[in-house]
Amino acid sequence: MNIDEVAVPGGRLRIARFGGGPRLIIAAHGITASLMAWRAVAEALPPGWSLVAADLRGRGHSADLPGPYGLDRHAEDLERVAEHVGADGTSVLTGHSMGAYVAALHGAHRRYARVVLVDGGLPLPLPPGADPDEVLEATLGPAVARLSRTYPSVDAYLDFFRAHPALADDWSPLIEEYVRYDATGPDGAVRSRAREDAVRQDGRWLLTEHEAIGAALKAVEPAPLLLRAPRGLLNQDVGMLPDDLTARWAAELPSLRDEVVPDCNHYTILFAPRCAAVVAARLTG
Repeated sequence: MNIDEVAVPGGRLRIARFGGGPRLIIAAHGITASLMAWRAVAEALPPGWSLVAADLRGRGHSADLPGPYGLDRHAEDLERVAEHVGADGTSVLTGHSMGAYVAALHGAHRRYARVVLVDGGLPLPLPPGADPDEVLEATLGPAVARLSRTYPSVDAYLDFFRAHPALADDWSPLIEEYVRYDATGPDGAVRSRAREDAVRQDGRWLLTEHEAIGAALKAVEPAPLLLRAPRGLLNQDVGMLPDDLTARWAAELPSLRDEVVPDCNHYTILFAPRCAAVVAARLTG
């Protein structure tokens, strides 16, 4: 893993390059995640490929970059990442969860050979009268709650993740590395690097700007491949993008390709080797 920084408005954005091959993948992570979310996928890539992932503004080692946030701001930052690493028409674009929406917004303005949206990217319109902040709390649950907490030690922070229903059965050294990368602060006050204000602002943008997301999705050429997890954020039986939502978008955007990756949830679609291998295979064609 080679660490670099990219100049963006307000400071410098951290990126990491996994692998040394000339074929390039640009990757964006989820709403409370970091660039380390892509490590397992990167390790599953065939020879000749490399993957560049960014710590998005307000997360990881880009946490000190100032707002305003919003998925459109992250898409602008991703454009600077693409320019910095020399992405071209042979490169591939991907994103997971919130990062899939960022990828759609970015991919609407830059041509890639392939765009792969991993368990995200389809607009999630709010029910009439619903409060975006309440919906965010209901859907993200522990992912947001942990951002306002401190932990006695890094080991205690690891224990929080080990008990997570989506991760407990697939715990691995790669997940531990991901959690350690996210931990900051001294003993007695360990916390996530992700900024709660950034997460909440981005979540509100995602839930209220569904028309902008839909327009971007339709503008991506070639049409994206959607990879879905059959189970959800808490390993529940219904995934983040259920069949009925996907069917509605498939009808509206017939060129959208949809594939369910078996035996994974919203997190293990990137973390579990059996699932990461499928994602890597689809990224590389």
